[in-house]
Amino acid sequence: MSVGVLILIGIVIIAIIGIGFLMLFFRFFGLWFRALLSGAHVGLGRLIGMWLRHVKEGVIVDSRIMLSKAGIEVSSDLLETHFLARGDVMKVSRALVAANKANIPLPFQRAAAIDLAGRDVLDAVRTSVNPKVIDCPDTSKGKTTIDAVAKDGIQLQVKARVTVRANIERLVGGATEETIIARVGEGIVTTIGSSESYKSVLENPDTISRTVLSKGLDAGTAFEILSIDIADIDVGANIGAKLQADQAEADKRRFQAEAEKRRAAAQAQEQEMLALVQENRAKVVLAEAQIPLAISEAFKNGHLGVMDYYRLKNVQADTDMRSSIGGKQ
Repeated sequence: MSVGVLILIGIVIIAIIGIGFLMLFFRFFGLWFRALLSGAHVGLGRLIGMWLRHVKEGVIVDSRIMLSKAGIEVSSDLLETHFLARGDVMKVSRALVAANKANIPLPFQRAAAIDLAGRDVLDAVRTSVNPKVIDCPDTSKGKTTIDAVAKDGIQLQVKARVTVRANIERLVGGATEETIIARVGEGIVTTIGSSESYKSVLENPDTISRTVLSKGLDAGTAFEILSIDIADIDVGANIGAKLQADQAEADKRRFQAEAEKRRAAAQAQEQEMLALVQENRAKVVLAEAQIPLAISEAFKNGHLGVMDYYRLKNVQADTDMRSSIGGKQ
């Protein structure tokens, strides 16, 4: 191959490489220039590296610009790392800006950890600024009231509203709203159950709020309970009377079963006695059947004479006559 051909090939290769660099330059020039003008400089080489690592460079640049305008310095490396960890970079950036405006201490590492934990970090910051109201019980679960019974047996149906504020420090690893609802419901049931009368609860429903709030129900949760308000309280059924009626019905059935058992035993004993009577009657008949045989044996042995036999028959006839007369009377 001649020297001219080699030179031509080299020129073509250099031209292709140059065109590639020009294409990359024009592809990322807009992002680079926008970041430069916004004071959130990101080098062209880093933008190309993001593209090669399949990172959305536009998201990283926009986040850097947003944070820079808010006076928050977060390196593109941290943003890129959070993106590669499947985090929501824009949501974390918005949360940092919102926390900064509200004077809430929230470093990037904690915000990223909250986001990677599956929590909505932006909503948490908003809840810290604007407290959230939780209905207790959760009507989406199909239950509309918390039912509890006072010591006098009267049921009360309560609806409560819990005002909470997100606790950023406990957001990672802290219990969710379901735990708050469960604990408040348990506290309401315990408070009403320890009341001597339902009337005292109706007269002072705020005692429920004070008692439940003093239990420290927000311990270990991602929220701080600000207040517990009783939205509605109604009188339900007389559970005590119903339980007594059910107990009386159960006792009646038990006594009826015992009486039926005794009646069946008496009937069985009666049948046994009737069988015994029939058995004794059979024995009497058998014994009476032995009398003629005994008389015949007495005649044969000479122990009974003819006159003795006739006297016996007369006595028997006289007895039958007396029995017949007595029966007619």
